[in-house]
Amino acid sequence: MRYLVFLFAVLPILATAQQPPYDNPPSVEAPYYRVRYEASDKPGELIFPVQYTVWIPEGVEKLRGVVVHQHGCGEGSCKSGQTGAFDLHWQALAEKHDCALMAPSYEQPQDADCQMWCDPRNGSSDAFQKALADLGKQSGHPELAEVPWAIWGHSGGGHWCGGMVMLHPERVAAAWLRSGVPLFESNPDRTQIKPHELPEAALGVPMMCNPGTKEGVTVKEGRFAGVWPANEKFFAAVRGAGGLLGVAVDPLTAHECGNQRYLAIPWLDACLSARLPEKPGEPLKPMPTEDTWLAPLLGTKAVPAAAFEGDKTKAVWLPNETIAKKWEHYVRDTEIPDVTPPPAPTNVEVEGNTITWEAEADLESGIGHFAILRDGEEIATVPAEPKNPFGRPLFQGLQYSDTPAAPLVEMTFTDEAAKAGKKPEYQVISVNTVGLKSE
Repeated sequence: MRYLVFLFAVLPILATAQQPPYDNPPSVEAPYYRVRYEASDKPGELIFPVQYTVWIPEGVEKLRGVVVHQHGCGEGSCKSGQTGAFDLHWQALAEKHDCALMAPSYEQPQDADCQMWCDPRNGSSDAFQKALADLGKQSGHPELAEVPWAIWGHSGGGHWCGGMVMLHPERVAAAWLRSGVPLFESNPDRTQIKPHELPEAALGVPMMCNPGTKEGVTVKEGRFAGVWPANEKFFAAVRGAGGLLGVAVDPLTAHECGNQRYLAIPWLDACLSARLPEKPGEPLKPMPTEDTWLAPLLGTKAVPAAAFEGDKTKAVWLPNETIAKKWEHYVRDTEIPDVTPPPAPTNVEVEGNTITWEAEADLESGIGHFAILRDGEEIATVPAEPKNPFGRPLFQGLQYSDTPAAPLVEMTFTDEAAKAGKKPEYQVISVNTVGLKSE
């Protein structure tokens, strides 16, 4: 925190200085808010410009926490962070717990060293905390500066999340590390990466490592082959010291995020349910351990901790039976079952032959698409052909770092086949990603 005083002074909010490809983020109005800080040339401060967008759930008098969705390295991933706060599925998690949803977007040039932001000691920790304070003032929720964090990160974002646990374990409710972890030892090939220390307080923070199997588990060569060895070292250090760390290897992917959100969101939901204090401002609760389940590293079967045979300090940690069963499905084929239908759309309006509506995502399975009915018969889906190159088709699509496709899609449909002079009755149905329909 030694650079915090300087950071306040040298990082003004300047939206006019943005450069391509970061100069066209989605526009914001309540319940969305945004701040942007210019780069600093002072030692220890953030050398890249950065913008932070936050979504505040409607009707929340006082926030209990903030869910942070952190993109990975590279220009494409950094730009994709601009849509993170607009993700309906992640908003469903945040809203359930009276939390804000925050997405940073570091304006890193493609060939620049992303360690200069994904190591939080290089100024991004301070900038993040300043943004929480500034966004709290903007939104009328000053408590945003003090609430706990549930943090998710991809690639360099996973490195960032793990680093934030090491630096601020008292603030982190839980951390999901997709394809990136902090390091505890020096790497002679990457001298700019400083090893972290593992504080005792970090051992009480639930964390999940989530590499793709093609990142060194089953595919041993290539650009991302070093991800699994780094995860193994991180796992050995944290679990060996008694930390609450799991591993969920994605059986289908390399570095892309795939279907991980269908485990990450329920896992974070379980951690937030257990750890958020009853009253804002109180410290995080300790993570309960009496219902722990364990599994062999790279195994596919979990058992209650008391029934686990073997060294428990080398076993995958899972918070409870419900998550353990979802984990078993995920590590086999990512097909986590869901038997509950999604919430029905609301505020359906018709003007001429154009229908608009609003909808919240299904916490378990998100929104795959919407079905449009005219006089009781389905006439279309929105989108017409749901697509997602990285996993289950989604209404909002998906970019590489698990954020909605840009430009953002809207909840609207125009019935070009409507007959003039007729007043049909329209209905809209939400369909989640396992095919279950709302009312």
